[in-house]
Amino acid sequence: MAIDPVLEGLERRDPAALARAISLVENQRDDYERVLSHAHARLGRGGTRRVGITGPPGAGKSTLTERLIQHYRGQELRVGVIAVDPTSPFTGGALLGDRIRMESASHDPGVFIRSMATRGAHGGLATTTEEVADLLEAFGFDRILIETVGVGQTELDVARSAETTVLVLVPESGDGIQTLKAGVMEIADVYVVNKSDRPGADKLRTEVEVMLGIRRGNAFRHISPHHRSDSRTVGSSDRKPVPSDAWEPPVIAAIASRGEGVAELTHALDRHHRHLEASGRLAAGRRERLVQRTRAALERGMRQWIAATAQAEELLARRLDDLVDGRRSPYDVAAEILDQLKTGAGR
Repeated sequence: MAIDPVLEGLERRDPAALARAISLVENQRDDYERVLSHAHARLGRGGTRRVGITGPPGAGKSTLTERLIQHYRGQELRVGVIAVDPTSPFTGGALLGDRIRMESASHDPGVFIRSMATRGAHGGLATTTEEVADLLEAFGFDRILIETVGVGQTELDVARSAETTVLVLVPESGDGIQTLKAGVMEIADVYVVNKSDRPGADKLRTEVEVMLGIRRGNAFRHISPHHRSDSRTVGSSDRKPVPSDAWEPPVIAAIASRGEGVAELTHALDRHHRHLEASGRLAAGRRERLVQRTRAALERGMRQWIAATAQAEELLARRLDDLVDGRRSPYDVAAEILDQLKTGAGR
């Protein structure tokens, strides 16, 4: 594929050129890095915001995303959506159901929806998700919504790709405390208890608020103070002070199918963005992402160089019988590949 027509189309804001550019990046075709460099020069100019939306399957993430699209389009903001679907370990294909559920929004010329497969990437995000977000930002979208599959601990990667992360939960997802174990509680900036008209929604919301309080050393800040038998008031003087510049994640009740709670969510997203700007964390986060992106590009280039220079796959194929029979270990074969690299580099 010729690159120059794609770059010219991006300058004209041609959606077809954007789709071709994303395909180039997804498949890492020739000169795809030239497309990314072209996009990089146009980042940070238009006030684009990136919002990650994650949570367990069936939480209603796609419905909530569609409601956010409608809200932002009502403000005449252009919206780009990256819907990351899990790849089948058997066929290599992806369900790509999010685009189907957001079909009504996809006909709007101010909306661009791209479904991507994880292709086995760790963390539930396709390896090129951040780079595709760069293309959308360079294209001029005001809001970029990254909806990712939330299975196990895969929610963690979305926080690295977005400025604000929304964790969507539902009452029937099981024991609320179990839902919030490990690192999941650390990633979200805004929590949404969706389908809050169902039994158990209030209980789940309370559990989330208490867990957030435990994390901050102030578990009962949402509960009215009461008096102990020794006349001390529980919930007031017992509370640890919260740093004045700290962000307290809100827990929002929503019924996305009816649009309820969407206004509160967008208000919380705006407040968090203002908080990031005022605290300097917005700029710091972007700098850190650039560092991580550069490292990822370097690692990707190194893998490609090793494969091309050391003919690693060919050597591995020749040594496979030795590996199976126990005459060599994986570490022996890896060392042999590295020795070939060192020999080649010393010539």
